[in-house]
Amino acid sequence: MNLTKLQEWLQSSDNDVAYISNPTTIAYFTGYDMEPHERIFALLAFKDQDPFVFVPALNVEEAKNSAWNGDVYGYLDSENPWEIIADKVRSRTKEYQKWALEKNNLSVSHYQLIHEQFPDANFDGDLSNFVNKIRLYKTPEEIKQLQAAGREADFAFQIGFDAIKEGVTERYIAGQIEYQLKVQKGVMHESFETIVQAGANAANPHLGPTMNKVKPNELVLFDLGTMHNGYASDSSRTVAYGEPTAKEREIYEIDREAQQAAIDAVRPGMTASELDSVARDIITKAGYGEYFIHRLGHGIGKEVHEYPSIVQGNDLIIEEGMCFSIEPGIYIPNVAGVRIEDCGVVTKDGYKPFTHTSKELKVLPL
Repeated sequence: MNLTKLQEWLQSSDNDVAYISNPTTIAYFTGYDMEPHERIFALLAFKDQDPFVFVPALNVEEAKNSAWNGDVYGYLDSENPWEIIADKVRSRTKEYQKWALEKNNLSVSHYQLIHEQFPDANFDGDLSNFVNKIRLYKTPEEIKQLQAAGREADFAFQIGFDAIKEGVTERYIAGQIEYQLKVQKGVMHESFETIVQAGANAANPHLGPTMNKVKPNELVLFDLGTMHNGYASDSSRTVAYGEPTAKEREIYEIDREAQQAAIDAVRPGMTASELDSVARDIITKAGYGEYFIHRLGHGIGKEVHEYPSIVQGNDLIIEEGMCFSIEPGIYIPNVAGVRIEDCGVVTKDGYKPFTHTSKELKVLPL
């Protein structure tokens, strides 16, 4: 069905050929997922001909035995892949004058190499917005995969909480999470490097994990996720190891209030900007607006960060079937940081999170 929509888009946009270069987008359209590293991996689609997948020779059989049931062509390392692609395109169709590319993904060097094969063609077409929008609305099957990934994230939180003790490093805790995900759940890939930040380190949102050691009576921030059948989870929790300070409790409760208010506010028909403001206004009125230094959320699906951006100034209308994070944060340099995050799906009357680990401040005993 998705390939049919792609072909319809080519026809309506007056493009002849689509060259798709992002492995995640290729997997979305074909069901075949592969990491090409430095080699060429592409999907070529046409407005009135059947598409084909192009892979390195060592992946040809794998691609043929995947969910993809169309043509597969390969190339040896000693061959010029761009010449082979050009030959296959010309044998497919006589209409290859107008091309659409994933301009937010394709490298300049690869664009130049394609252009050399079709010097008279027009490459002005951009697939990026079409791909973003078609992936924006998740099917019931996609939501099932996102929910399963969320359950894995909940499991990972418990492993992380149990690993906290005085003197262990952030990297040790992150390592325990990743190891136990593999041996107990069979999770071979996280959606991003597990983040564990203790004390003042948590005021730097994307730092770590480092060799910083956990100390008594400080907050520990977790940000983690897994890949489940090609779909990502992403969630954050902040816990206290020992008794937190009054300031730490204050910013935690403000952040928790803001996150829950945003979750409760989600309705089809509101804008992304309006949703961001729900959480941001609470944090700002409490006196911590300058310490909320990122957007409220991002889309999630086959990638951990997808379209759309839930941010002030974005007038995108929120609709049923969209999936995104809600993750306000308060980061006070040299003091502490708090972030609470869930990803979820917009329903006809609200928002259903994929993760369910409690957001009451968890105080772990020393």
